[in-house]
Amino acid sequence: MNRRNFLIQGSTALAGLFVAQSPLRVYADSQEIQKLPPLPYAYDALEPHIDKRTMEIHHRKHHQGYVNKLNAAIRHNHDVGHMPLEAMLRGIEKVPMNVRQAIINSGGGHANHTLFWSIMKPGGSEPMGKVAESIQLTFGSFDAGSEMFDKLAKTHFGSGWVWLVVDENKKLQIYATSNQDSPLMKGHTPILGVDVWEHAYYLKYQNRRADYIDAWGKVINWEQVNANYLAAMK
Repeated sequence: MNRRNFLIQGSTALAGLFVAQSPLRVYADSQEIQKLPPLPYAYDALEPHIDKRTMEIHHRKHHQGYVNKLNAAIRHNHDVGHMPLEAMLRGIEKVPMNVRQAIINSGGGHANHTLFWSIMKPGGSEPMGKVAESIQLTFGSFDAGSEMFDKLAKTHFGSGWVWLVVDENKKLQIYATSNQDSPLMKGHTPILGVDVWEHAYYLKYQNRRADYIDAWGKVINWEQVNANYLAAMK
């Protein structure tokens, strides 16, 4: 998430401009069958950093697959079928064993990708607002936090995600999870995450994950990340 020489542009005033609805609430407040959220931009909008074909397959095939499998798991399970997805993941230890792993895998995949699409935008933006201040304070400098995040994303073994989260003590943490495990299952709220499964980058970058991470840093939507942070801190 490396963005050098950023300006925290009047963060107190700006904070009030970005109290947008967290993407986590898009599905969390719904008790209907889960649905694939539309992208907030065209499939080719993130080029040249993330290519159109990867976005099409990632969204229409991979994310849709998680939604389909999640619905199949919960459709006839009265214990969880009425629950918002965020509640399922936060209360995963109470979910019946016969559907728990399906919710971890497919529910986590649905939640993770829903956030992922929202924290990118064409051209990206500069770190700003309260989240930029908090990164500075938590990790010593924005660059130090950025380098920690990037290193973890570039070196994480196997499939998974790297996250910037607000933990149960309202503090920022950076860590990785395997497969489609969600920070929600730890009681944490993810505000920024990068997908390091090969399907997220292999068509364009092959085995060059580090190049993908560097490119992804250029399309981060920091306005949305700041909104996510403000929502998590309430």
